[in-house]
Amino acid sequence: MRLETLTVHTGRPVEPGTGAVTPSITLATTFERAADGSFAHDVYTRLSNPNRTALETALTTLEGGTAAIAFASGQAAAAAMLHSLSTGDHVLLSDDLYHGVRHYVKEVLARWGLQYDFVDMQDVGNIAHALKPNTKLVWLETPSNPRLKIVDIAAAADIAHRVGALVLVDNTWATPVFQHPFQLGADVILHSTTKYLGGHSDVLGGALILREAGELEARIRTLQQLGGGVPSPFDCWLILRSLPTLPLRVREQARSAEKIAFYLSEHPRVEVVHYPGLPSHPGHAMAQKQMACFGGMLSFQIHGGQAEAFAMIAQLKIFTRATSLGGVESLIEHRASIEGADSPTPPNLLRVSIGLEHVDDLIDDLAQALG
Repeated sequence: MRLETLTVHTGRPVEPGTGAVTPSITLATTFERAADGSFAHDVYTRLSNPNRTALETALTTLEGGTAAIAFASGQAAAAAMLHSLSTGDHVLLSDDLYHGVRHYVKEVLARWGLQYDFVDMQDVGNIAHALKPNTKLVWLETPSNPRLKIVDIAAAADIAHRVGALVLVDNTWATPVFQHPFQLGADVILHSTTKYLGGHSDVLGGALILREAGELEARIRTLQQLGGGVPSPFDCWLILRSLPTLPLRVREQARSAEKIAFYLSEHPRVEVVHYPGLPSHPGHAMAQKQMACFGGMLSFQIHGGQAEAFAMIAQLKIFTRATSLGGVESLIEHRASIEGADSPTPPNLLRVSIGLEHVDDLIDDLAQALG
């Protein structure tokens, strides 16, 4: 079945007994054992729950993996993947990536003996040069957050696999609608399901999807169950509810984002636009090769610095000044001030998540704010 059909039906069978076409929410925290002591159903909701099982089934199917493991947030999913490594292991990460992962590696896991390096993976030669005998994981974001760098997933996977390292791709921005990392050699896919999969800015969640079942799945499942960072049944239900509209939402958002990126690229007050759909973007050709569309995220740098950036977004009427992305409303934020004092993001950069408003209204709003 094609993706549009899968998003409607996977994890959403008609319920036996009631005939309900929408899954029920199972709020129970514990489940009855059979008289002989066996478990006929789930045991305890921290360990498993019908709603979480349905969501994990759907995510496995949409990404073409063998297993999905859901968490209470994207950061919890990222932490579990990193905790699956051992003291003394080395992880190689994109230099431009979600700041929460950067801080967690540097401020928490480094104290536990995890070794790490951040490199610009736009040139996969940098990956080859930075690998070490103890490199166990190569962490890619493509497109990256917030400068939308593009990494050649297939080439990166080939290089990493030569030394026995796993490859994780954060597919949050591209979604399974636009990019298929498993087909390009990735071993693990990360999602902040808060974003496009949830799609309505009303639910927090994350997930790891694995290409192959085995020892890694068992390790991460143990971290999920013993660590307890699991999504609630209602959160799982909300994300599953949103999946049927995912292809429609992200394709419309991508169409609008591309039009807005071209508009901004020609504006005299804009220094540079970061969007892989622009022919001027250094990753344009690779994005064309490994993505079905360029996505609904972009960032741009306004001439000047932080003061000019804040002054510009203060004039916006339709865009909401807020963190996060992937919802139906368009958001804009000054990224460096979110990331903290050691942020590598330029102080004049604004990150934009395009929503489902009419694109001409969004352009008009940007036009009046830019002056």
